[in-house]
Amino acid sequence: MELPKDFKEKMQNLLNDEYDDFLSSYNENKKQGLRVNTLKISVDQFKNISPFELEKIPWVSEGFFYKEKDKPGKHPYHEAGLYYIQEPSAMAVGEIISPNPGEKVLDLCAAPGGKTTHIASKMNQEGLIVANEIHPSRAKILSQNVERMGIKNVIVTNETPENLSKKFENYFDKILVDAPCSGEGMFRKNPEACSEWSLKNVCLCKERQLDILKCASSMLKVGGRLVYSTCTFSPEENEQVISEFVKENTNFEIEKISAYHGFDKGRKDWTKEGVEGIENTIRIWPHKIAGEGHYIASLRKIDGEDSKTRKILKTITDKKVLKDYLEFEKEFLVSRIDGNYILFGEELYSIPKDMVSLDGMKIVRPGLHIGTIKKNRFEPSHALALYLNKLDVKYSYNIDKDSQQIIDYLKGHALKINGQKGWYLVEVDGYSIGWGKLSGDTLKNHYPKGLRWI
Repeated sequence: MELPKDFKEKMQNLLNDEYDDFLSSYNENKKQGLRVNTLKISVDQFKNISPFELEKIPWVSEGFFYKEKDKPGKHPYHEAGLYYIQEPSAMAVGEIISPNPGEKVLDLCAAPGGKTTHIASKMNQEGLIVANEIHPSRAKILSQNVERMGIKNVIVTNETPENLSKKFENYFDKILVDAPCSGEGMFRKNPEACSEWSLKNVCLCKERQLDILKCASSMLKVGGRLVYSTCTFSPEENEQVISEFVKENTNFEIEKISAYHGFDKGRKDWTKEGVEGIENTIRIWPHKIAGEGHYIASLRKIDGEDSKTRKILKTITDKKVLKDYLEFEKEFLVSRIDGNYILFGEELYSIPKDMVSLDGMKIVRPGLHIGTIKKNRFEPSHALALYLNKLDVKYSYNIDKDSQQIIDYLKGHALKINGQKGWYLVEVDGYSIGWGKLSGDTLKNHYPKGLRWI
């Protein structure tokens, strides 16, 4: 890999004696990681059924290195949402923000969804997560990944930080700002980031990061935690951003992060202001651990205004509107879906309890997509299938991961089976992967066309 000349000169000036080791890390293969989705399967259960050669990632309890030959992105377990493929260093962010069930959490720059889904796994479907992405195409990918992991309590928005800050002032318990950056820490993983890098872009990123932090700070409750992360090495985008922010916002203080062995401290000598606490932030270097570059800071809001009363989103109370869905639920489900329902056109969603009004906001996913209410019938969504398990439904059909039948299903083919007519939750080794509808001896395939294997 040919690194930019300005980048190498800059890193040599910063690292001095460590520079040769740092440069040598670019000759090594990038590290591959996956994180077990504990909403669907425990870590021990996954280890028992995993077809991959796994090695524990020390700094995250659900994380594992895998070998490139394993190709977990092309496996039925991936489609069932049993794990999320994520860069190993990036997993440290979810550990540090450490959300609790029942809290309100914002992931402000969330696509493609690695950190959102990590946060969700720790909240166990309780509370609220707003996952925002400003770019529409990336927001759709974010929503698809949330869906695949079977997550119920995530709202996906496609907004600017400024617009969100008007809606959610002093609202969230935890906020993650995984800031857009110059991407220096991903050069080995993503060579395109290397070709797009420049010193000018580093400065532009810094200004944008400070603007995003300003918006985020106004949405955090007093006593709340704001975690800032980047995948770049530049002090301008890391220590200097945090120093300038804390200097201008004296109601925030830098928290000490418990760093894993091999993680470095932030460098006070790389700042201009010399703000106390920068050494409590952490840096992750590719020549010191098995992962790419990352910077993480945790800030606590120690003063400010109290949260205000907000207009709550109205849910459906008229059972006549839900008639077709309730008939489906009675006929095919054992467990009821929590009844905070809203309709977006024909699309029925279950939303988190006490959700604020979404008026005027660009919403990609207002909650768990239950299905489509059509004239005189209801069709369950793929998202609902991935949220449910066989104990929630009356009919299910299980397929072995190594069988030709699971390949046929993922390609969209109908299956020949015997049973009662109606909707079946299709599973791979006991884990839901989609819907099928049985008529006669033919299970019609309802795996989404856009997801089908070619």
